Amino acid sequence: MKEQPSRNLALELTRVTEAAALAAARHMGRGDKKAGDQAAVDAMRLVLNSIEMDGVVVVGEGEKDEAPMLYNGEKLGTGESPQVDIAVDPVDGTRLLAQGRANSISTVALAERGSMYDPGPIVYMHKIAVGPEAKGKIDIDASITDNIKAVARAKHADVDDLTVVILERDRHQEFIDEIRRSGARIRLITDGDVSGALMTAWPESGIDLLIGIGGTPEGVLAACALKCMEGEIQGRLYPRNEEEAALARELGYDLEKVLTIDDLVSSNDIFFSVTGITDGELVEGVKFFGTGARTHSLVMRSQSGTVREITATHRWEKLMAYSQIPYDPSR
Repeated sequence: MKEQPSRNLALELTRVTEAAALAAARHMGRGDKKAGDQAAVDAMRLVLNSIEMDGVVVVGEGEKDEAPMLYNGEKLGTGESPQVDIAVDPVDGTRLLAQGRANSISTVALAERGSMYDPGPIVYMHKIAVGPEAKGKIDIDASITDNIKAVARAKHADVDDLTVVILERDRHQEFIDEIRRSGARIRLITDGDVSGALMTAWPESGIDLLIGIGGTPEGVLAACALKCMEGEIQGRLYPRNEEEAALARELGYDLEKVLTIDDLVSSNDIFFSVTGITDGELVEGVKFFGTGARTHSLVMRSQSGTVREITATHRWEKLMAYSQIPYDPSR
């Protein structure tokens, strides 16, 4: 029996993503991906360790020896119950942040221990994601055109009303060509497919469908959020080469299996928070105003289905009096 968290940890996660976003946003447009990511990681770890939980990172920044950040297997929290799996992406869109582009976000998810999918050595997966109106209507084994038509029917829309979000990659050229032939519109993004997946379930974003090959860890994070938002994601592992495929098979991964949202996160009590670092369709970025800053977050829990939109004002004079995080380097 998995241990059921009894309190709404999502509200506590807001502090985590706010801290990461505030720290990372100082590096917007400065051309240094590592500095922005490191600032977010340091802030996120500090706040996660203050939460009353016994957490272990299932989806993090890689193995301990390769990523001295929030690594897979790292234990976080005070060590007291509840026992939870943690998925983190301190900066989804490090290049977007470094270049000052839109849709860089900070995300974290919690769920009952043992309920999150461990991507293992497989870095990429083929994904398709939609919001609640098209839930149950997509099929990763069907053609892109058939999926677009299915989403249009589910939303009582014409195909040319739909917008498909897809990463701008050479590997996606055939996908892009087919989307164009279908008559749907395309939103090409350079990075950040967690944000892209969430947009499908956020009506104000104008995005109807996410398609393409992106990060497997990001797929788990997206599944956590979409389960809270009543959306859907399907995936299939996508090895980069035969060596990676052979290792995955040796470890027991089924490379042909369609991974449903329940495969990616089996729990029905999931907590998720996302805070904008730079402005985007999903959330606004951090706004500095001299004596403080404003942040914009979405915070959700799958058990209740509640999605909260939180705009917070942070005052340096009070915050820096006790914070270990250097939000305002001038002080």
